Amino acid sequence: MLLKKQGLPPDEELVLCTVTGINPHSVFCTLDEYGGRTGMIHISEIAPGRIRNIREFVQEGKKVVCKVLQTNKEKGHIDLSLRRVNEMQKRNKLNQIKQEQLAEKIVEYAARQQGDSVLSVYNKLSEKILPKYGTLFAAFEQVSHDELNLETLVDKKIAKSLTDAIKARIKPPKVNINGNLKLTTYSSRGIEDIKEALSFAVKGGIDVHYLGAGTYHLAVEAPDYKEAEKKLKAGLDAVIDFCDKKDIQHEWQRAEAA
Repeated sequence: MLLKKQGLPPDEELVLCTVTGINPHSVFCTLDEYGGRTGMIHISEIAPGRIRNIREFVQEGKKVVCKVLQTNKEKGHIDLSLRRVNEMQKRNKLNQIKQEQLAEKIVEYAARQQGDSVLSVYNKLSEKILPKYGTLFAAFEQVSHDELNLETLVDKKIAKSLTDAIKARIKPPKVNINGNLKLTTYSSRGIEDIKEALSFAVKGGIDVHYLGAGTYHLAVEAPDYKEAEKKLKAGLDAVIDFCDKKDIQHEWQRAEAA
């Protein structure tokens, strides 16, 4: 990773480590995000309960997520814990690392495309982004939402290359809500009326697909549930209002969340 945090990690921070040495009662690791600083895991912090063979839990070269227990600024010692990191924390940390590695690959691609030094471009971005966003990926997500203009941070050419690469590889998160709408009418203009009714859903940004037997699948995609619910309600209300006026029977069944 290009990311190299300065100083010592704060207590309670989760850090990605590489196991470098195993002793009978302790394990030594390098902290990947802190320039390879060395930390130690005491055997009591490896796993709950009595440990007969420490190598059943760790091996040299293995990547592990640890929690920082305490640091000694004078001596530079870092005490770590493996057992105090639960599975969710571990998954979240590893996902964060993968996201940052993706951001770094985008920087590498854009820099080489412009014939610039990868490290130079990365350092310029990090200097301005990390204090505010914490990670490059967090800032790049803002770029993917058109909420951050990189031209305010780097020159226009590299900003454009970065922005194009970000939008190609980091898609804004989407949520989907959907359900089935059954429409029944006995009017001689039934088909035309139903088409007109469903047109209100389409105009409202709702995807409509015919399933058969008078049933239609309606789906909405949006950046968050609040916006998706708002869009679905507006479109569905318009459809139902039209159906009531045209005496079209309607039955809405929302799909259960996965």
